[in-house]
Amino acid sequence: MDPIINAVLKPKSIAVIGASTNPDKIGYKVVENLKNCGYENPVYPINPDAEEILGYKCYPSILDVPYVIDLAVVTVPARVVPAVTRESGEKGVKGLSIITSGFSEVGDHALEDEVISIAREYGMRVIGPNIIGTLSNSDKMNASFTNFLPLDGKAALVSQSGALLIAMDAATYTRRVGFDKMISVGNMADLDFADLITYLNEDENTYCITLYIEGIDDGATFMEAARNCTKPIIALKAGTSAHGAAAAASHTGSLAGSAKVYEAAFGQVGITQAEDLNDMFDLTLALSLQPPMKGDNLLIVTNGGGVGVLATDAAEKYGLPLKFAPEDVQAELRKYMPSFGSAKNPVDITGGAGLKGYYEGVKYSYAHDWVDGMVVLYCETSVTDPQEIAEAIYNALQESGTNDKPVAVSFIGGERCEKAMQWLIEHDIPTYDAPDLAVKALAALRKQNEMLQTAQNAPYKPTGIDSEKARNIIAGARAKGRDALTEVEAKHVFAAYGLPVTPTDLAHNEEEAIRMAEEIGYPVVMKIVSPDILHKSDAGAVKVNIKNEQGVRDAWKVIMENSFAYKADAEIDGVAVQEMAPWATEVIVGSVNDATFGPTLMFGLGGIFVEVMKDVTFKVAPIDKSTAFDMQSEIKSAKILEGARGEAPRDQKALAEVLANYSYMIYDLKDEIAESDANPVIVYEEGKGVAVVDARIILTKK
Repeated sequence: MDPIINAVLKPKSIAVIGASTNPDKIGYKVVENLKNCGYENPVYPINPDAEEILGYKCYPSILDVPYVIDLAVVTVPARVVPAVTRESGEKGVKGLSIITSGFSEVGDHALEDEVISIAREYGMRVIGPNIIGTLSNSDKMNASFTNFLPLDGKAALVSQSGALLIAMDAATYTRRVGFDKMISVGNMADLDFADLITYLNEDENTYCITLYIEGIDDGATFMEAARNCTKPIIALKAGTSAHGAAAAASHTGSLAGSAKVYEAAFGQVGITQAEDLNDMFDLTLALSLQPPMKGDNLLIVTNGGGVGVLATDAAEKYGLPLKFAPEDVQAELRKYMPSFGSAKNPVDITGGAGLKGYYEGVKYSYAHDWVDGMVVLYCETSVTDPQEIAEAIYNALQESGTNDKPVAVSFIGGERCEKAMQWLIEHDIPTYDAPDLAVKALAALRKQNEMLQTAQNAPYKPTGIDSEKARNIIAGARAKGRDALTEVEAKHVFAAYGLPVTPTDLAHNEEEAIRMAEEIGYPVVMKIVSPDILHKSDAGAVKVNIKNEQGVRDAWKVIMENSFAYKADAEIDGVAVQEMAPWATEVIVGSVNDATFGPTLMFGLGGIFVEVMKDVTFKVAPIDKSTAFDMQSEIKSAKILEGARGEAPRDQKALAEVLANYSYMIYDLKDEIAESDANPVIVYEEGKGVAVVDARIILTKK
């Protein structure tokens, strides 16, 4: 654990620079909160015009404090922050929590950079600026201007929004979701999500890390920290509209958007993404209190058929469809229910089963090897006491002899149910007021386990690549002042990374085109090669299925006429002559250099699937072959690749190699390639490989 960051988040002493005697000022509120929350370590208010604040002795400057200071909470105006940062450094303060606003969030990047530069000069770490502060139940520390510590719990919240953190702090009490820590990060000029994930992964009081994210600067470092984290991470990403999608020259660029790339990155490193604030709280409750679900066998125990059906529907919706319990489980459970009950799954012990039915049924089935996770549902009845049922469920779980399986509970009823649910949560059992939420919690715990098992660790690098050749081709294009490669150049770059491109040559006249066509073998395809015409089909500058010499001559004439009609002053390099690959299933592979996560791979079926349905999936590069197989199964039209309606399965193994190699190419050339497409890629029957038919590479601006 980094000792400096530990001193910032678990300080043994705190100075409040800008402490005030005015109760309406933030500088007063921070001191008041430290006092009211019972912070047991020294607090040093810094105020040149006061002798004491709330019983704490004041000092004119932090340099006047005769004691060691771990953390300085800064509340002075922005223009003064550089000076107090330097004084803090001279004092030997380990870190700053800068509550003050007025920095990069309002466009003053220079002032923020100055503060961070001074802090680094003295080896200090900084949270903020523009934050609410930090809160920690285990340290009895409220070094913020929010009114109180959150409901105590096992999660830690890191939020970019200060106002939202204040609201979530209050909501912990009504939602009954506890947090040990809440950390406001604001502008993240120094300490960021990656730093805090790494720190909290080693924090003994944190079992689950919850993030509210508006934006990340360094996606690669964030992913590395998350990949190395052994604790569940939940992320609520704000700003998921399509407004931020790039206006791009490639198909991939137009399909990629911030939300899709964040979703891909989260999935690759085992982060569970929340849909909204409610979902964030529900997920935090489950993942902070329960272990991952290691198998697919979910058992539901209920006293009401209706809620059992709702839970069954939810199980299918969230990817955990129910299976009938084994006969030995059913036989045992029938002992604890009336004859008209059902032991199949959901297990309906009926409203008449009462206390014993819940206790015996839960205790037995929870311990059974077949059961991987359990949801217990209760509908309030006139003959049962919700609190007694809650205690029966808890006791059954405790006495079952096992504790490595997740369980979630849902009580549906009135005030008595509310109190019973609160009691269960206090005893570390996530409890919800709707059956679908309890099932969704188990589905999240199952997904968490799957992501942990499949998270890619070892970097992938294909063999036999020729990076130097690819870079020389790119350098040649740049030397000519171009920001895009021709198709022939792009194919040569692809081939340098082991991608199976169709044989292609560049003809400068009809006679060259005829010679090349005869060398390649008819039929062939002919396409214009021009830096001014990237979308060749739109210009009518592609001719296919050319079968003889006369066909080549006719195609040359039409391609040239259409190209100049499309753009009269187009620079024409020549005409590409390529093998006409036999047709099969058409897919698209592409990339965009995302501003946050860098080179990002796209995959989807071609034709209408990409143009109209936008049936594509994304991954941050590089990926391995296992992840490449996952991409193929993630698209809605995956069954076409698997072999649908009598069609033979496609060569998914060869396609996985193409995806993995392509991802390494865009990662290796991330400083050179802004966007790219291999479109179409033809995927043949299993064992017969793939062919990259067309290629496009758009270069980064230099």
